[in-house]
Amino acid sequence: MYYIFIFFSNFYLADIITLMNGVCGIQSVLSSMRYLTTNNVRDLYIAMYFMPLGMIFDFMDGRVARWRNNSSLLGQELDSLADLISFGVAPAALAYAVGMRTYLDSIALTYFVCCGIARLARYNATVALAPKDASGKVHYFEGTPIPTSLSLVALIAYFVSNDMYLDTLPGQMIKITNDWDLHPLVLTFVLSGTLMISKTLKIPKP
Repeated sequence: MYYIFIFFSNFYLADIITLMNGVCGIQSVLSSMRYLTTNNVRDLYIAMYFMPLGMIFDFMDGRVARWRNNSSLLGQELDSLADLISFGVAPAALAYAVGMRTYLDSIALTYFVCCGIARLARYNATVALAPKDASGKVHYFEGTPIPTSLSLVALIAYFVSNDMYLDTLPGQMIKITNDWDLHPLVLTFVLSGTLMISKTLKIPKP
């Protein structure tokens, strides 16, 4: 316990809040995995609830860092890693849990997560050169921010609440060949990932 205390004593308050974002993402992934064994829809709802909760922590950490004027490179890296779990891996795990489980689906979901990785890595590598205001705040995002994946979670939440999941997913499943099947709904993840890595799309930062 002593070493754990020493480890966390090197973290700022904003870093601890960022870690809570990561905790939410991990809990979401585990809840989606739990659904695969329990088939209890409650586990799906828990998985979905944790993602916007992570967004709250993601919103708070930057503001706390600016308020206390103690942001750090460690905090920036923590933020990206936590975002990847909560808004990249967790939505993909949820999509798999609700029925997007074919081999082509898994390729599409992997593409989505990899786009999230690329988006966050590019941001970390270029944020020092990005235009900023007097407070040091970046003017815009290049490509859609990874938390926009919550729109996909909201869509899935709507479908689950209306019993449109597993075998009744909207669009059903289409057969590409005798061995290759695809749920058209997974293409929304492909679109989301592609928008994240766009170099021409600039989103003003609120």
